[in-house]
Amino acid sequence: MTLQHVNILFQLIAFVFAISVHESAHAWMANLRGDPTARMLGRVTLNPLKHIDPVGTVLLPLIAAFTHFPVIGWAKPTPVNPRNFKNPVLDDVLTSVVGPASNFAVATVAVTLLMIIKHTSAFGAQVVYGIPQGFVSLQSDSFLVPACLLLYQFMVVNIVLGVFNLIPVPPLDGSHVLRHFLPANLLRIYDTAGIFMLMALVFLGGGLLGRLIYPVIGIFDAVLLGV
Repeated sequence: MTLQHVNILFQLIAFVFAISVHESAHAWMANLRGDPTARMLGRVTLNPLKHIDPVGTVLLPLIAAFTHFPVIGWAKPTPVNPRNFKNPVLDDVLTSVVGPASNFAVATVAVTLLMIIKHTSAFGAQVVYGIPQGFVSLQSDSFLVPACLLLYQFMVVNIVLGVFNLIPVPPLDGSHVLRHFLPANLLRIYDTAGIFMLMALVFLGGGLLGRLIYPVIGIFDAVLLGV
């Protein structure tokens, strides 16, 4: 198995975990804010089978992985009934943003573990410094190579998912913030056009997505390599 194949496998593993964290965070926050709908459907769980969407969780990530674009996609939406919220606007915003926030939290944990490896092992430091630059080889028998590769993919994939979901295009999480500032007539158009905007963003907006995602990955890389 080549390094490219290992990275694809690790990206897909990281993505499945990332969407599970993301959606369970939505369900947990909704329940905390007064809506038990998702919790009653068993969505407060890291079991990926509860969150899989055939297109967003299977097809699109595979296409992204094999076309050398960071794995991107979505899970089955977490059901939320805003009528159960005591403060509909605040609770909806909190329930929405906690998903991307959970992904950035996972990315931060991954970076922290990589920094620990970097500072406690000379070979680990070599591997950690080499990953972002593509200088890592699978020839070593050390478990640090696959461990660091997997942790790095956890960092990257969770950043990608976090940034992607903050884009204010329905039904992405960022739209739940913007929608509260739109008048009713514009909101209807915004929601109706959302799926078309999302498809255009995913399939035609690769350059735009890259300009949003890669700088954030660069920040995490700078922290990883500079600390």
